[in-house]
Amino acid sequence: MNENEKKLSDYIDSLNKEKKPREHENMTEAPEMEELFKTVRLVRSLKEPSLPEDEYGEKLAEAAGNRLLYIKNSRKKRKKWLLTIASAAAVSLIIILNLTLPFGRNNMTYAMEKAFEEVKAYHGFLEIVEINGAGKSIMQSKMEVWADREGRYYVKGLDGPQKNLITVNNGQNKWQIQPEQKEVNIFSAFPDSYSFTFEIGKEIDDVKNALKTKIIGDGTISGRSATIMEVTPQGGSPYKIWVDKDTKMPLQKQTSMENSIQYKMYYTSIGFTNSIPKKLLSYTLPEGFKEIDTNSQQIVGSLEDAKKITGFTPKVPKNIPASFTQDNITVASDSKVVKILYISMDNKNKVEILQKKSSSEFKPVSTAVIGRINNSAAEIQSPVQNEVGILQGIDSYAGSTDINSVRWQLNGFEYAVVGNSSLEELKLFIKGLTNGIVDLPSSKRGNLAKPEVKVPVDLKIEQAEQKNADRGHSPWKLDPVFTSQVFVSLKISPEGIQGDYPIKYEELNVLKNTGIDAVVEVGGKNTPIRKVYLKKLIRQDSTGIWTVVGYDPT
Repeated sequence: MNENEKKLSDYIDSLNKEKKPREHENMTEAPEMEELFKTVRLVRSLKEPSLPEDEYGEKLAEAAGNRLLYIKNSRKKRKKWLLTIASAAAVSLIIILNLTLPFGRNNMTYAMEKAFEEVKAYHGFLEIVEINGAGKSIMQSKMEVWADREGRYYVKGLDGPQKNLITVNNGQNKWQIQPEQKEVNIFSAFPDSYSFTFEIGKEIDDVKNALKTKIIGDGTISGRSATIMEVTPQGGSPYKIWVDKDTKMPLQKQTSMENSIQYKMYYTSIGFTNSIPKKLLSYTLPEGFKEIDTNSQQIVGSLEDAKKITGFTPKVPKNIPASFTQDNITVASDSKVVKILYISMDNKNKVEILQKKSSSEFKPVSTAVIGRINNSAAEIQSPVQNEVGILQGIDSYAGSTDINSVRWQLNGFEYAVVGNSSLEELKLFIKGLTNGIVDLPSSKRGNLAKPEVKVPVDLKIEQAEQKNADRGHSPWKLDPVFTSQVFVSLKISPEGIQGDYPIKYEELNVLKNTGIDAVVEVGGKNTPIRKVYLKKLIRQDSTGIWTVVGYDPT
């Protein structure tokens, strides 16, 4: 670029920054340059035209410069060529200004793209801070990051819930080393739905594809002068990034406030290198560790990261019991289930909040107690006997006698709160999550209603049935729906049931279930009974059998 071209470029940059060019202070330039400056000012006020191909503006600018040099050496044709230069410069400036309109927008994006093209790899230290609705900041995690342009990375947690957790993708394999569990989880290297928080190349792509961007001011990040940009993504809320003025790299990001929480993530230091050390990308199973290659769950650093995988921002309870603290967030990449884990201060109790987008109609399991959450049916299993809906494929809850769960659907999402805490404690988490009415029936409640027809009960027979169930016989007596199906079918066929039941299992629906008393509605046209009333007479826990105590005829 010759001297005149540089002057022209500086003049354009000054106008784009809304600053008065220094050439206005002392107009001593050659007539050709003064004419070009005048053309620039005229073009600066033009309406934005459509954008040609990416390199078109650069080619025209170069052509304009060459013509300017030619004019300087051809005094005899000055006037003729001046008109040509002005026209070419005007077109060039239109293209250049298109690259910067709204002023300062795509110019910065283009600068970031060009700067990152020169980056082979980088090494930095990243911090993530959570900011709540009251403005209180809480350090979430610190991590060491190595990454390169090929998509490979090595991330090690230094502090927070992910402390000592190592996640690596070397392009062929991806793995996560969990020292506390002495496990190594193996994932698919491609497609990799989630790498790590604030990956620079991904952030630049997000800005490039944003619906709208604008420069809103200047600031500093880790002692570096930065330009602050507001980015409005496609279908998302605006967020801010801080771009280092020297390296043109985004070094800080602040998300929008969602569910009374926002995140700020920033590099406290960063350096650029030729490659990631080979030893960091080499997979070896540590001694004494177990390799798990079927686990689709992955620990993430924040709700923002979980959103990148699932497509929605998970909810967190606004208030939780004081004896609990949040431990980590994991995402099942196949089912898109987010799980937030809370652990009590004494490490004895764990509570997990699971959530995903609803994919089917909510139907509680027949053995569950039925409650209400914000006027929606809630399935209560105490302990968990059947893993259905959101509980499937995440963890093995069934079979543990001390695990309780509450599952429900609301506004297009399915939720579950699971833990080895009491139902009263789980209720506190649910209230913090829903901010509404939570009605979980107590097992101490009596009959929900009186049947029109009472059924005589022989307690000796019921005690014998309970013993049979304890030995593994007559398991249907543990299910109020199955018990109702047998009862109604025998009313239809008192001589005995031959072949299929005359009343299908799917035609029965649990209306009420407190854990001791239940009401089952009977559907279909061929039934003499509409409602069956049941009670646990021998044992009032999950091992107790159900006994029919009455019914309402059709």
